[in-house]
Amino acid sequence: MTTTQIFAAELSAQENSREMDLEEARSIQGLMLPAEALCTGQVTVAHEFQPAAEVGGDFLDYFSLADESVGLYLGDVCGKGLPAALYAALAVGTLRGVHKTGQSPANVLNTLNRRLTIRGIPRRYTTMQYAVFNPESGVMQIASAGISGPLHLFPGGCRILELSGLPPGMFPDASYETTTVQLAPGDAMVFFTDGIIEAMDIAGNPFGTERLRELCHGQAVATPRELLERIFATVREFARGRAQHDDMAATLFQYLDPEAEQQRQKRHI
Repeated sequence: MTTTQIFAAELSAQENSREMDLEEARSIQGLMLPAEALCTGQVTVAHEFQPAAEVGGDFLDYFSLADESVGLYLGDVCGKGLPAALYAALAVGTLRGVHKTGQSPANVLNTLNRRLTIRGIPRRYTTMQYAVFNPESGVMQIASAGISGPLHLFPGGCRILELSGLPPGMFPDASYETTTVQLAPGDAMVFFTDGIIEAMDIAGNPFGTERLRELCHGQAVATPRELLERIFATVREFARGRAQHDDMAATLFQYLDPEAEQQRQKRHI
């Protein structure tokens, strides 16, 4: 075997090893995402995730809490690819130590920020939102940290919630507030990462929050899966001809109206 052949064989072996590592990373990241939609009482929660690279820095989860409330979070790590995915794993691991303890959303983000800044990883931070919904009162509490939205969908309309907060992992003295949103049966909430609204068309125009709002306007009666598929298909069509430059993730929370749900199911029979 010539020197060139030996070099080519070694290069091929390294590439195969890299592909195996990335495949394992994809599998591990898949385990960090919900395996299926959450359906409990009048609440349904579903998600969609499309990384820009082999693995991504977006992360999310939703879950039932001990008091029958429903919690969820969605986040976006600065950067993309394997380094962002590793930092996302760190953020998720930190969240899982506090997210089911009954703390308020603001306290959860305060704890996350404190623990991430103690580690002090240069040039790494995450934006995110954490929410808890009480099905008895219809109240959703949300704490936000440097991420856009969410959208509040209601029959016949859609509004953007303008929330603020510093990204966890940047400033040790950052503090967070909990915002309260009153939902009625038939309402929905769309949580999304910047990869959706920053997707660009061939001319360099961003998809934008307003296009997303218009797309979701009057769609509260759609099922979470239907609306998520519509959102991602519309963004892909808008950005056709350009490579995806950032991870895209969305979580759709729906507070079901029992009567409207029965009518919808009858129409599909």
